[in-house]
Amino acid sequence: MAPNSSMTAETGVLQETDDQEVTIKHDCNAKLPPREYKLVWRNIILYIYLHVSALYGLYAIFASANWRTALFGLALVNLGNLGITAGVHRLWAHRSYKAKFPLRAFLVFLQTLAFQGSVIEWARDHRVHHKYSETDADPHNAKRGLFYSHVGWLLTKKHPEVFAKGKGIDYSDLTEDSLLKFQHKHYVYLMVFTSFFLPTFLPCYLWGETFLNAFFINMLRYCCGLNITWLVNSAAHFFGDKPYDRFINPVENKHVSFLALGEGWHNYHHTFPWDYKTSEYGYRLNPTAIFINCMAYIGQAYDLKSVSTEMIKKRVKRTGDGTHELWGWGDKDQSSDEQTEAVISHKRRD
Repeated sequence: MAPNSSMTAETGVLQETDDQEVTIKHDCNAKLPPREYKLVWRNIILYIYLHVSALYGLYAIFASANWRTALFGLALVNLGNLGITAGVHRLWAHRSYKAKFPLRAFLVFLQTLAFQGSVIEWARDHRVHHKYSETDADPHNAKRGLFYSHVGWLLTKKHPEVFAKGKGIDYSDLTEDSLLKFQHKHYVYLMVFTSFFLPTFLPCYLWGETFLNAFFINMLRYCCGLNITWLVNSAAHFFGDKPYDRFINPVENKHVSFLALGEGWHNYHHTFPWDYKTSEYGYRLNPTAIFINCMAYIGQAYDLKSVSTEMIKKRVKRTGDGTHELWGWGDKDQSSDEQTEAVISHKRRD
């Protein structure tokens, strides 16, 4: 793991070409002024109840629930996460690809299942997060600490800067989308039906699960989905390397990528947020990229944007922390220890 840089340096803005160099003075270790937090007790009580309910749901899986209910819950966790990753994140927040109506409707359904706010709300706040990352205008500013960036930001009132800077973010493409407007207008009813009624009713109806087991295992499903998304905001800003831009906080975290369907390659993503893969390596721990490519194969996804190898090399050389993977033997970044301690078998005989 590379140490965080303590220097203020120039890092390129997030454009679709690294040739158009505009620089920003950025210090990833700059301290923020003290802040007074105003607690939102309603949220605190609800999230405590959610996590206690999730623990009971976990107990029910081993104590009394039908195995089908556990598998059903696991499937819903990943489907809801797909609605976040392929839908509101890569499609709507970053516009890294385009989709036809059937796929868009399917992703709206899955995003509603995840219950993390409407697409318009989620994508708007995420654009603010990228535009003003690690400042008080960032809704889940990681410089306020690991707990704050994970869940604390939802337990306190937003910093005034979030509202002030958020007013300057253009999200007219979202508010003018009839499908997203429909979801936003009727979100409460759609969410209750999709995220709570169906996941509870179907196990009871299809294989005779008890109401309490179905309900609390669904609470476990919802709790897991939330925490997986939150890990991208927290762990993926603290634990990992910075092969693409050492001057920003986001890092590469394979464990988060495993859980979040490919969202943990976060240093790359904050360097090139318009790449639909959110990663240099495509399918590596990245089921979302596989899904998008499958949708492109059948004609539902199109205009997939990605970064050229040459552009990546230029950026790694200019701002990387030296942890970018070697291209092979003799790479200038390969350590002398690797070369001297490597086992070379079947040596040539003259």
